[in-house]
Amino acid sequence: MTAELFDRPVFIVSTPRSGSTLLFETLGQAPDLYAPGGESHWLIEDIYALSPAAHGWRSNRLTAADAAAEPVEALARAFYDDLRDREGRPATGRVRMLEKTPKNALRVPFFDAAWPDSIFVYLYRDVRQTLASMIEAWRSGAFRTYPDLPAWTGLPWSLLLAPGWERLNGRPLPEIVAHQWAATTQILLDDLEAVLRDRVRAVGYADFLASPQSVVEGLAASLGLGWDRRLGPSLPLSVTTVSAPRADKWRAVETAIEKVWPLVADADARARAFVADLAA
Repeated sequence: MTAELFDRPVFIVSTPRSGSTLLFETLGQAPDLYAPGGESHWLIEDIYALSPAAHGWRSNRLTAADAAAEPVEALARAFYDDLRDREGRPATGRVRMLEKTPKNALRVPFFDAAWPDSIFVYLYRDVRQTLASMIEAWRSGAFRTYPDLPAWTGLPWSLLLAPGWERLNGRPLPEIVAHQWAATTQILLDDLEAVLRDRVRAVGYADFLASPQSVVEGLAASLGLGWDRRLGPSLPLSVTTVSAPRADKWRAVETAIEKVWPLVADADARARAFVADLAA
């Protein structure tokens, strides 16, 4: 069934709070794309075999071993039934799907096995801005994903469930988000490097904000999509914005970020190099 429903599905993959919603909302204006109505957290995890509970609450990680026929077919149908084009029309026939859910940064091997022609768009945002936004998201209470996470005693768990979360009990919030970011980034880059290069794209969030028209037109062309819209010099706020963005907003928690910098420095250097290499 999956081959009959989807042609080269596109997955935007990034750490949480990297700007993926804005890229998703913008690229979703392409005339040839169909996208779910929002992030697919529960659409995916309502299939028990794909839920963290089925994996002993270790993380949101899914690999090729999880891509058995039954859950993949169930997910394909769930995705397909939820898809709409930019005019709100449901999918008919075989379509190009655009999907983005931050937890999918830990699921690239699963989607690679489920849809071997899928394309992955890696979005990188300055880690200082991302960590600050992740801290804000935790504190807001609006991104609680596992409020009853077994054996967790801190703030209700928010954002994705990264491997090794058990070691973070009692740790300060900046350390928790630094672990989420670094562990996810290292896994994601490992996984993307295992995918054929012609099926991976990379976008810098700062470049996207500075030149949305050229970046999205170029990305659409590289994905084999049409593009017929003019974007303004600035983009509207995404639906997941917590507070008005500013390039230097991260400085409100600069001291906290400096303390956890050793936890993210290696992953950040690797991420920047990965984006630069794909752009070369």
